Amino acid sequence: MREVGPADATLTVKTFREGVAAKAGHDLVIEVTRWSARIGDDGTVELSADPGSLEVREGVGGAKPLSDRDRREIGRTIEEKVLGTEPILFRGTADGGELTMAGTTRPVTIERTPGGGRATLTQSAWGIKPYRGLMGALKVRDDVEVIVGGL
Repeated sequence: MREVGPADATLTVKTFREGVAAKAGHDLVIEVTRWSARIGDDGTVELSADPGSLEVREGVGGAKPLSDRDRREIGRTIEEKVLGTEPILFRGTADGGELTMAGTTRPVTIERTPGGGRATLTQSAWGIKPYRGLMGALKVRDDVEVIVGGL
């Protein structure tokens, strides 16, 4: 059994914007800063992540650069209005398994990459309503990408 976390690897979420005001928003690169995983000798994986630890690392595009205040507000919105405070849990293998997020458990498939993996998650499949701003003109796309790297 091997235990890994932020000191050993990265867990990143990428969001993408859409809508008529998409040029005003940013595609986000968000790092999960508090998580841990146990990888069994048989290839099983158990991962737990704190939804309150998501920190915006980069905003791509947008009408203006993200400020530190913007980053803090996005993090607060993710925890309070999107994911809640319950841990995000994954149980399975490097190819997939079950992900529990926002109180809902669904199957997930993982595409292996060198040193990690990538999964596309459709937020609404977990009962999460993608964020909307500017009276609905700016939206976060329903599909987000989760990347584990450095394993």
